[in-house]
Amino acid sequence: MPQFAFLDLGAPELIIILVILLLLFGSKKLPELSKSLGESMHELRKGVSGDLGDTKKDTAEKNPPKTPKGPVSA
Repeated sequence: MPQFAFLDLGAPELIIILVILLLLFGSKKLPELSKSLGESMHELRKGVSGDLGDTKKDTAEKNPPKTPKGPVSA
């Protein structure tokens, strides 16, 4: 699995982790936890990608270009 390459986890390790999670949280709570985790990941990704685009807009609104207010003398 390329996603877990940095952790160097294989199938046996993932199965052990899933069994431990099942024992800790129970079979009824596990689907709720996975749904909540998925929704959190979705919101995090949406927030990160949204913030990158909004940063330029926020900066432009906070620091508008300076224009002279009165007549400019040369």
